[in-house]
Amino acid sequence: MNMQTTPRLTAAETALVEAFGAQIGELPGNGAVIGTRDRLLDDLKKAGLPTRRIESWHYTDLKTLLRAIPDAVPSAVIDPLSPIVEGSAVLSVLDGIADIKATADGIELSLFKEKLADGSALAGLTALDKDDAIGRINGSFVRDGFALVVPAGAEIAEPVELQALHGAGQIHTRFPASFGARSKATIIERHRAVMEGAAFVSSISDIALEDGAEITWIILQQQGAADTHLGQIRAKLGTNAKLRLFVVNAGGKLVRQELRIDVQGEGAELTLRGVNLLGGDTHTDVTLVLGHNVPHTNSTEIIRNVVFDKANGVFQGMIRVAPDAQKTDAKMACNTLLLSDDGGFSVKPELEIFADDVICGHGATVSDIDRNHLFYLMARGVPENKARAMLVNAFVAEIVEELEDEKLVEALEGVISAWLEKHA
Repeated sequence: MNMQTTPRLTAAETALVEAFGAQIGELPGNGAVIGTRDRLLDDLKKAGLPTRRIESWHYTDLKTLLRAIPDAVPSAVIDPLSPIVEGSAVLSVLDGIADIKATADGIELSLFKEKLADGSALAGLTALDKDDAIGRINGSFVRDGFALVVPAGAEIAEPVELQALHGAGQIHTRFPASFGARSKATIIERHRAVMEGAAFVSSISDIALEDGAEITWIILQQQGAADTHLGQIRAKLGTNAKLRLFVVNAGGKLVRQELRIDVQGEGAELTLRGVNLLGGDTHTDVTLVLGHNVPHTNSTEIIRNVVFDKANGVFQGMIRVAPDAQKTDAKMACNTLLLSDDGGFSVKPELEIFADDVICGHGATVSDIDRNHLFYLMARGVPENKARAMLVNAFVAEIVEELEDEKLVEALEGVISAWLEKHA
């Protein structure tokens, strides 16, 4: 007798299935979208949450680490915050619901729930591969967000802040953004808990840069101490496009940030910089999959990590160079200050190179504060705790200063300094 067994679900997996059943009647979407949601949730149920047996999740066993999903609670009363950079346009998503009155000069803006309702969002509701748990979760549950279109040739003078604020419960957002040829803009994607209580958050940003676009996209993650944050960037770069992507993780209990980037046009450049500030007993994972698919493209990736207490971090960086991608120049580095005997950081850089005329390399370091530098400051009258804080701040500030925009640098340095004062 051929008998099929249904995989046993964990408490978190069961909660996701039950939450979907309870919410499906009120999730926005036409018939095709609802059918896609149902298939994504069914695939998640069959596959389960990823475990360490899956190579790309080896250091973040989500099935084990994600022990519970908070209940979906009624929307809290949340007010927008002042933008992190003065003068920025603010597009608020409060407890997962976008502000219908939001505007940003020079940008064509629409609510993502409207695109779900008319089915135009259907093409983006996909899992990128069989192990894309974030794509399945977000596609199943996403309610709202903003869709941005920057017209060809437009230059958006001030930053635009996508301000995703929430209380407790379940929050799922989406930010598709299209940047026309030769357009320029700075987008700050800011995720922050503003109330007590555990939250389960997923967010996906789909970014498309047409030929010659020059875009700075900053992810600032400041979730609460009990929150789970599953984030994903999907980016495609056209000919001569330039994407500067900055990721700052300064919060959350369990965090996975995936960066899925395809360089599709000759002359395109990617600059990735990351700062991971880890304290308490948090677990933060940044996973990059970067495809150089055509000749004459460049990328540099530098990740800086600071680990206190019992925190653990992960950086996985996969660079794939296609057979036709001759003259690729790709360099990746991950540097960690490990400031606790109880903390840890795992680094897994990978190169898959199928072209023979390329310059590619990677490196990783793990260390404590340089004792000579500490002695230098203390010998000049700086107390040890302040000297240590200064050195740690300098270690990560070097990355932020590459933004060159004075107001933006000052704002992010303020976030970093405030976090270090609290945890150092």
